[in-house]
Amino acid sequence: MPTLEICCYDIESAITAQDGGADRIELCSGRYDGGVTPSYGALIKAHKFISVPVHPIVRPRGGDFYYSQSEIATMKSDISLIKELGFKGIVLGALETDGSIDILIMRKLLALTSDLSVTFHRAFDMCRDPFTALKQLADLGIDRILTSGQQSTAEQGLPLIIELNEKTTGPRIMAGCGINSNNIKTFLDAGIKDIHSSAGKYQPSYMQYHNPNVSMSQNTQQNEYLNYQVDPDIVVAMKEQIRYTNNTLFIG
Repeated sequence: MPTLEICCYDIESAITAQDGGADRIELCSGRYDGGVTPSYGALIKAHKFISVPVHPIVRPRGGDFYYSQSEIATMKSDISLIKELGFKGIVLGALETDGSIDILIMRKLLALTSDLSVTFHRAFDMCRDPFTALKQLADLGIDRILTSGQQSTAEQGLPLIIELNEKTTGPRIMAGCGINSNNIKTFLDAGIKDIHSSAGKYQPSYMQYHNPNVSMSQNTQQNEYLNYQVDPDIVVAMKEQIRYTNNTLFIG
């Protein structure tokens, strides 16, 4: 049966996603950075309150995926902590400057994961050659690859996602970026069995006073008085689509 992974940037969203039927949660912080390693406090709470599998992302910063030695050392420490806390999976990735998979660094990081399930995140979408990357990640023993098909949205990248799904000899291909209850059927009908979504919407901040002269962000497009949270109705609707598709295929 297809699985639904929900990307969550706070514990409240993770609980909402779980209650809505999510099969797995990718736990991050830093939405405007594209997802970075969650805090120790968030990890503790996730392990305590979330019963579905939680896979924290290990990413020391936003931006590109070529990391310095100090950043790699940080990633190693984060992996050790995540494993020590008892999580069952992890999300990571590293690239060379030429856009290829950093095999050496990946081996060093994977050596610390032991029995953890490993997802290679959307660093894959920044690779120069997705098919070479697919083979390399299969050789490394990666369990799944999150990808938008190297396009701005997974809908735009669907042809490549389908081709990768047909060619994979190891990692499961998980489609993500812009997938919601309105278009999930397109991916299910295409045979994609792993779906990743943030399944959310912006909610107004509880702050009543807004200082128009000060911003805490360098991103001038960011409204600091809107908070992005998982929408339970979207999660439920997506899960229903998965159940319907699975039942139809089974009956057929």
